[in-house]
Amino acid sequence: MDFDARLIQFGLSVVFAFLIGLEVKTYHQHFVKDKRHDFFGTTRTLTFIGVLGYIFYVIDSVHLTLYIAGIVGYTLLYALFYQKRLQEGKSSILLYLVSLLVYSFGPLLVLFPYWMGALLFVTVIFVLNAKEAIERFSVSTDTIEFETMGKMVLLSGVILPLLPNQPINSFIPLSPFKIWMAVVIISGISYAGYIVQKYLFPNRGYYLTGVVGGLYSSTATTVVLAKKFATENIRVLDAGIIAATSMMYFRLLVVVAIFNIPIAKALLLPFIIFALLGFASSVFFLQDRDKNTKGLTFVDNNPLELGTAFVFAILFVVMMSLTTYITHYYGLEGLRVLSFITGFTDIDPFILSLITGKYSVTHTEIISAILIAAGSNNLLKGVYALWFGGWEKSYRSAIVIVLLGIGTIAWAFLI
Repeated sequence: MDFDARLIQFGLSVVFAFLIGLEVKTYHQHFVKDKRHDFFGTTRTLTFIGVLGYIFYVIDSVHLTLYIAGIVGYTLLYALFYQKRLQEGKSSILLYLVSLLVYSFGPLLVLFPYWMGALLFVTVIFVLNAKEAIERFSVSTDTIEFETMGKMVLLSGVILPLLPNQPINSFIPLSPFKIWMAVVIISGISYAGYIVQKYLFPNRGYYLTGVVGGLYSSTATTVVLAKKFATENIRVLDAGIIAATSMMYFRLLVVVAIFNIPIAKALLLPFIIFALLGFASSVFFLQDRDKNTKGLTFVDNNPLELGTAFVFAILFVVMMSLTTYITHYYGLEGLRVLSFITGFTDIDPFILSLITGKYSVTHTEIISAILIAAGSNNLLKGVYALWFGGWEKSYRSAIVIVLLGIGTIAWAFLI
């Protein structure tokens, strides 16, 4: 390796270590309450650690004897300091971990592109600065939900590669691998909407609840908002209910686009039209928005719960088998009837089966079926709005989403 490369690597090791040392000093001043408390390591100490890490690695980059000895020696030295801290009731090893990261700059800059070292530097600085934000996030976040996400990721990462990639049978033309992959993707989309509506807008108003909640589940959002009519008869609730249904069109468009671009392109025009009509209608019901000063708690199940995912997978397989049977024996008319009926349930498994399966119907007929299912689902939400909100209070939003449903179904018969 030429002289210039060595010089750059050494210089970056020194600069990164020095700047992290300054950041650690700032961290100590802001977050350590007892300023008289001994603090193991200063800006100069961390700079020397970075220099030693680079030199020890370069001297023996094959056996790494000096480099490993440096880690062991520093660990023993820190252990003496840490024993004293334990006696004083202090147990944090943050500085030790930061020192190890600084020590690793040398081999990192030698073995990998320089952006890797820069990325590590930025990460360390960011985490040190984010102490208060991380603490607030930890307090306000339900850790069980992230444990659920971890289980789902683990199950997908471990089980998914082991699943066979051969079609199951003629009625289920997808392999177990593709079925579970579809479940993971749909659950991920729902989870993103779930996190947005639960954590990013904790004090949202009724209208924003409808907009964000529609990303996750427009049906659940409709029920939650309609129930609020029992205590508050304000028209912004109508706006929220209509907005949730409007967002459903965008959500379905994203789902379809992931699995079948040609069908998504064909659905783009009607879905955009009905979504915009819905949002335009919701604007007329925002007259009472100034009265809406309270937030709304949206309680629903985490879509990454294993039970929820398995139920979705079962429904997906059942819908695919049923769709294959119906299209084979009853053709287009049977598919349209099935589409209308499934609209009164969870339409995601049905739509997913339509865009991923192989049936004896054309793309145009599949597009028609998706429109019918979406339209009948709007009719269901209109019923929910009336049932939970009462005719006298929620009839306005119910009429709008029913009209959107009728219009969507009508479009299906015109293509």
